[in-house]
This record gives sequence, structure tokens and C-alpha cells, in this order.
Amino acid sequence: MSRPTSRSASRAAIATTLAFLVLISGVRAGMAETFAYVGNADSNDISVFKLAESGEMIAVQTASFTGVEKPGSSTPLAITPDHRVLIAGVRSQPFLAVSFAIDPRTGQLSHIGNGPLADSMANIATDRGGKFLFSASYGGNKVALNPLAANGVAGEPKQVIPTGLNAHAFLPSPDNRFVFATNLGSDQVLAFAFDAVAGTLTPSDPPSIKVPEKSGPRHFVFHPNGKFVYLLHELNGDVAAFGYEAKSGAWTEIQRTTALPEGFNGKPWAADIHITPDGRFLYASERTTNTLAGYRVDVSSGKLTQIGSVPTEKQPRGFHIDPSGRYLVAVGELSDSMTVYAIDQSSGALGKLKSYPTGKKPNWVEFLSLP
Repeated sequence: MSRPTSRSASRAAIATTLAFLVLISGVRAGMAETFAYVGNADSNDISVFKLAESGEMIAVQTASFTGVEKPGSSTPLAITPDHRVLIAGVRSQPFLAVSFAIDPRTGQLSHIGNGPLADSMANIATDRGGKFLFSASYGGNKVALNPLAANGVAGEPKQVIPTGLNAHAFLPSPDNRFVFATNLGSDQVLAFAFDAVAGTLTPSDPPSIKVPEKSGPRHFVFHPNGKFVYLLHELNGDVAAFGYEAKSGAWTEIQRTTALPEGFNGKPWAADIHITPDGRFLYASERTTNTLAGYRVDVSSGKLTQIGSVPTEKQPRGFHIDPSGRYLVAVGELSDSMTVYAIDQSSGALGKLKSYPTGKKPNWVEFLSLP
């Protein structure tokens, strides 16, 4: 065997040193770091946590809203598709969309600027291209569309559209061709065709999806395969599964079940709904009983099988699932804290890990993995 040249020996030494440095720093090549952002309505700020591989949460930052004094009733959040900007909706006057830059290394937030919202908005979301901000006003019975500047700050509303009573969520379809708005007080979901180039909304045909009287459609999620939609009803606790036809934007109900625990006989007050990234498990929160309900999803039929309910934070208005699908985090408006659950990868059952303090009146959770 020939002896290595001095140059190849030098390269080998450098490679060994770099490998050692990577080893001692605990950094794996390509390993993403995951952060949780919690919107706190009464303290007008966002709690930032780093999620460890074990499910442990490490407090990273408390980001306050610049130029905001009065608390609103909730703090909806949205993250742009390029993962560069987090937007928070402020529900006190003047109604604002507060934009923060997300540090790609640390996950920390730095204030960029504020833009106007058309009203007190219960829900905000970007379109799939990150060029526009959708928002829904519960008290104002309207939805709106704002353009987003290149830096992620919202411009003046481009369209403000009256709806039925109590618009609550306003979200785009997976392919960005349609946008749907729940109307909790008039028991319907409005459908709009969306021109992502012009940034315009027009009523779809048909313009609405009707649901049972006094059911109160609130939040909804699309299945990752784009073939199904799951709609949570606040006033009767129903979870409805719909087939979704991407070409026309049509919803066709295929099943109706409940988010209420067995033996419940009070007044339902369901809140939030999310699905795991692989589409195998679905969860919903219920505020009267302070519980999280779980379901297994049949990915071929879209139908749900109940897993059961677990107790959670007091008044669980918001929760979310991390991008790996291994953890669920729920926050309590009346407990000022959040609880992390491990999601059993075979059954979908939730196992409580630990609780952590947040800001005051936490009500919204967003997750983000950064490379």
C-alpha cells in the first residue's frame, strides 16, 4: 500500500476534525429544529419555545407586539409558506396584522411592521403562495383579503366581503384555487374561487355548503392527500367528514361523529381541529369538558374511528401538532399554560408528557421546523 501524500493526509486530518466538531456540538447534518409559537391575548405577546427530540419544551423568547396597548379577545397566528414571517392578528383597535421576521437559525422573532386589518379578526391565514392574507371576523360578519408585501407586512384590505353571521375561519384549498369561510351563526360554509395572480375572490358555484341548524361550523382542516375535509362544529360538538372534489371545490358529507366525551350532557363548546402530517390521526378540542378527542383516519375512505378523549388545559381554545407528527401541544385560555402530549404512532392515543407556563390567555399554537 502506498503512503498517503502530505496533501491527502492534510485533507483527512481536516475531515476528522470537522467530524469531531460536529459530534461534540451535537448537531446532525440536515437535522431540523422545531419551534412552537403561542399567541397570548391578554399579555399581547407570543411565547416562543424550542421542541426537543424528547418532547421537552425550552422557552426561547417572549415577543411583544410593538404599538399595541389593549388586549384583544384572541391572538390568531399565521406563518408564511416560505417560513420567513410570522403574522399575528390583533383584535383590539386599531385592528392590526403584526409581522415578525423568523430567524432561520434560532427561531426567534423580530418585529418588521404592522398592517391594517378590516375588523377584529378571529382567524388569519396566508394563501399557498404567501402573497395574500385571508381573515375572518366573527363580530363583523365579514371576510377580507389583504396583499402581503415582499417583507411580509400586510397592505390595505383589497377585498372586504359581507358574510352570514359569525365568520370564523377563512382558509385556502390545498391547490390555492378556492377559499372557504365558516359562518358559525348561519350554519354554512361559504365558497369562493380565488385568482392567486390578481388576488381576487368571487363566489363559487354553489356559493355555500349548508350544515345542520344550530351546529355552528367553526374550524376545518384538509386531509394531506387533498381528498377530504374535516369540519368541527362549536355548538353541537360534531365532527363531520366530507369528500373534497378539487376541480369544482365541492364538499360532500360522508360521516358525522362527535368531539364530546362519552356521557356528556352539558352545553357543547368545541374549538379547534388538526390532523397529523401523515393523515392517520385527527384531533379536536372541547372547552366545556376541557378535553381533546382523537380519531383514526381511514386514508382511503376518509372515515373516522374514535380513539377516545383525554383531559387537557382549562378552556383549550387552541392546539397544534408538530411537523413530525409525534407531539401535540394544547394551550388553556384559563390556565395560562400548555401541555405536551406524545402521539402513539400505532394507535394515535395521547400520552401526557409535561406542562409549561405561557403568557396570559394563550389561545393559538403554530409549529415550524427550520433546517
